[in-house]
Amino acid sequence: MTISEEQYHSVLDIIASACRVARAVQKDLPNLRQLTKDDRSPVTVADFAVQAIVALGLRDALGPQLIVGEENADELRTPGPEQNPIRQAVLDAVRLVYPDLTLEEMLDAIDLCNHDATSSIYWTLDPIDGTKGFLRGQQYAIALGKIENGQVTFGVMGCPNLSADQTRPLDQPDEHGVMYAATASGGTWEHLIDRLDSEPRRVRAGDIRPGQPIRTCGSVEKSHSKLSDTMRILEHLNEDSTPVRLDSQCKYAVVARNQADAYLRMPIGADYVEKIWDHAAGMLIATEAGAVVSDITGKPLDFTQGWRLETNRGVICAAEGLHSRIIEAIDALGIAPTAI
Repeated sequence: MTISEEQYHSVLDIIASACRVARAVQKDLPNLRQLTKDDRSPVTVADFAVQAIVALGLRDALGPQLIVGEENADELRTPGPEQNPIRQAVLDAVRLVYPDLTLEEMLDAIDLCNHDATSSIYWTLDPIDGTKGFLRGQQYAIALGKIENGQVTFGVMGCPNLSADQTRPLDQPDEHGVMYAATASGGTWEHLIDRLDSEPRRVRAGDIRPGQPIRTCGSVEKSHSKLSDTMRILEHLNEDSTPVRLDSQCKYAVVARNQADAYLRMPIGADYVEKIWDHAAGMLIATEAGAVVSDITGKPLDFTQGWRLETNRGVICAAEGLHSRIIEAIDALGIAPTAI
């Protein structure tokens, strides 16, 4: 483990706190929508608040850290009364964890995540992954990964609405939620957000073999993946599978805990390149559980290219014994990777 046991548990505490704040913001969506007069503003409040909380938490627990975050505070720093309600809502949310924080300290905390992914060691954070799921009151994730010399060595993903009970429908939010944590060569572990002192459960992906039905999961938003290619692949494999739909990197966790066999994110256009914060934590959580993750050509995800996965196109996450069959199907169908 490249992170000590004490640091491991400190990061779990940080992400658990961020999950509770995101949950509080999500519960207050009607009031926030009325306050800001903008449907997207509630998730903006959660994005900024979670990013500030995680940045401050990492600094306090581990000392100064380099973090590549999805957000910056430029919008909140913009003068004008139209920003006041959002600024105050973000500050109120952050103060659930840091009650004495000033507005300027909060803005500076958000901008602690301004690293450009050029150092040998840094963190990458997606504060709210799954915007539409968050707004619908369904699945979303807080995803934090540590990258060292181009390798993801530690990943933590908070899933505030995902139940540890796999019989519960995925579109029904759970009031407790779970977190998944993985270290390189250390396996993947499920923790209960509200009971971090309880014994974690090791999770393992399945090992599907030819002849077994394939359980797939995919994005709720059709714009995130080319669904026609996914269906062609399943037809080629003689599979009639209706994908389970859920938002965010929670899909990696669903494969990791053997609730699904595959997650296919097929390229939607030649100009789209995946971002590292959308995949770093989820990829490690899935692979340490025994799944295989690559792009659609079978190439491992390359985290040496800065904040974008420049040399990859699409993502295939699948159980061992199935991944190679999916790659072979992509090749046989001539689904060539798009290139910029």
